Amino acid sequence: MPPTPPQHHSHPGALPGKYLTFTLSGESYGIPVLKVREIIRLCPITPVANMPEHVKGVINLRGKVIPLVDLRSKFCLPISADTERNCIVVTQIAAAGGGTRLYGVIVDGVEEVTNFTAADIEPTPDFGGAVDSMFITGMAKAGSGVKTLIDLDKISAVDGTIAIQTLGLPSPQAS
Repeated sequence: MPPTPPQHHSHPGALPGKYLTFTLSGESYGIPVLKVREIIRLCPITPVANMPEHVKGVINLRGKVIPLVDLRSKFCLPISADTERNCIVVTQIAAAGGGTRLYGVIVDGVEEVTNFTAADIEPTPDFGGAVDSMFITGMAKAGSGVKTLIDLDKISAVDGTIAIQTLGLPSPQAS
């Protein structure tokens, strides 16, 4: 029996609360604001060999080495030239062996902090297997539009842990 990732039914989905919303290729996404540590301008990125294409490398933020992922690339979205609105959202996510770690994501631009109520959030739609929706926790109705709520813990768990261990960065999980 092949191992099944626990991501599809192991959590209740997006919870009501405050979310930082941002854009990727013209679409709006959101993450819980409590996961956000800071938002910084693009800065020099040190590439790391043998990483997946969306793992751009690492940055040195005030003496801390932080892995950096381009969410456009991770989600197979069109990537355009960087602009002055592109930035890095530094987040704090679950570490593989417990605790937390810093994780940077490149986004096209930050929109706002929005409070979504339970009535605003719909479960992830069934895309019929044509779309991998394992990183989506729900869809939030905002005005006449919809914002896709994503789970950075799941995104990093799929391949970020491998990247961290390959980089030789401290990880509480034994290899």
